[in-house]
Amino acid sequence: MELLVIFFAICLQVFLTYKKVSPFLSLLVVALLTGLFLGMEPTQIIKSIEKGVGNTLGGLALIICLGAVLGKVLEAGGAAEKISVTLISAFGQKNIQWAVLLTGFLIGIPLYYNAGFVILVPLVFSIASKAKLPVLYVAVPMAASLSATHCFLPPHPSPAFLVRTFNADMGKTLIYGLIITIPVVIIAGPFLGRLFRKTEVSIKSFFSSTEEKTGEKLPAALPSFLIGLLPVLLITMAVIADNLLPDQLFKKIFLFIGDPTIALLLSVFLAIGYFGWRAGKTMETTMKWLNDAIAGIAMIVLIITAGGVFKQVLQDSGTDQYIASFSSKWRMPPLIFAWVITALLRVVIGSATVAGITAAGVLTPLVTAGAVSPELMVLAVGTGSVFGSHVNDSGFWMFKEFFNLSLKQTFLSWTVMETSISVLGLLGVLILDLFV
Repeated sequence: MELLVIFFAICLQVFLTYKKVSPFLSLLVVALLTGLFLGMEPTQIIKSIEKGVGNTLGGLALIICLGAVLGKVLEAGGAAEKISVTLISAFGQKNIQWAVLLTGFLIGIPLYYNAGFVILVPLVFSIASKAKLPVLYVAVPMAASLSATHCFLPPHPSPAFLVRTFNADMGKTLIYGLIITIPVVIIAGPFLGRLFRKTEVSIKSFFSSTEEKTGEKLPAALPSFLIGLLPVLLITMAVIADNLLPDQLFKKIFLFIGDPTIALLLSVFLAIGYFGWRAGKTMETTMKWLNDAIAGIAMIVLIITAGGVFKQVLQDSGTDQYIASFSSKWRMPPLIFAWVITALLRVVIGSATVAGITAAGVLTPLVTAGAVSPELMVLAVGTGSVFGSHVNDSGFWMFKEFFNLSLKQTFLSWTVMETSISVLGLLGVLILDLFV
């Protein structure tokens, strides 16, 4: 019964989106109806809505907004254009996908997906505009590298949690994860992105300045790259300090300034100071950049929040536990079993992190019994957690709304990319299992 309700809920969401109903409203309606048909009490649904809003905004709101502001300042101040010109000159238009892939990979290792995504989106638009390339051709390699590092590599939340739960070795997990991630993102990034070379998408976004360019001199490349990547550098320093430094004052300072929210806030202040005030812009102009960025991001934040409500209703209704108990009756090799359970949870729940954490409870006995390598089990769960992203995943809506895609284009690009990463990742895990 639960699976049937989820199936019709997803179909209803697709139908409402097709009918041009705002995803913010349609997701809330679908969440309410899903909760009722799954047998939840009205008061319980209300609590799930409140909890879903709190959990989603608590983890995303400031990161998304500050990332959007940083992106807008980089664009309006000319830094994004300078970065794109430098990359195009260094790699050439034919190899620009590899430049974006490398940037996304380096940013994706230390930075959480949402923060990395909003930092790189203005760069994607700037490169696509400057090199006269389709947005998806540039965006898919970026998203593939960010997504793979988020789900496969510590210190991201789900892999780090799984390493502790399965008592795996963090170093081995990272090495095995890198061995799998590199070929996977190459295939699911540049190779897949080439399929969208002729797919035309509006290249306009709220990152694009409406002001006419007056031939102003672009900022230097070094500060453009440094300030644009400052959040990554600060967060990387925090990860290193957390693992190497003793519990003293310097470690506390690094951990504070390396928090994603604080790192983005400091970067925003520095960007406004360097590309705004230092360049002769007035306070009114720089604050207009900020207001434009927040106004442009508002609906995206609401849509992501509504997706979080839908996810919370599915969790609170016990659907994840039902799937886990149902899947535990199947008999198959442990690594494939882990992938299937996590993939089902991902499709039903929407959150890759929640799917991985939920699957861990079912799979821990297999690891404890010594039936499989704990490091490979971490990666098998990670590969399953990116499978089949669709309308109940906030990442799906972020990709759709930021790049002005139709629902069909999002399924054919984002969902296909995520599923490719999942299937290719599983193949990589199974191949590694032959040697470790």
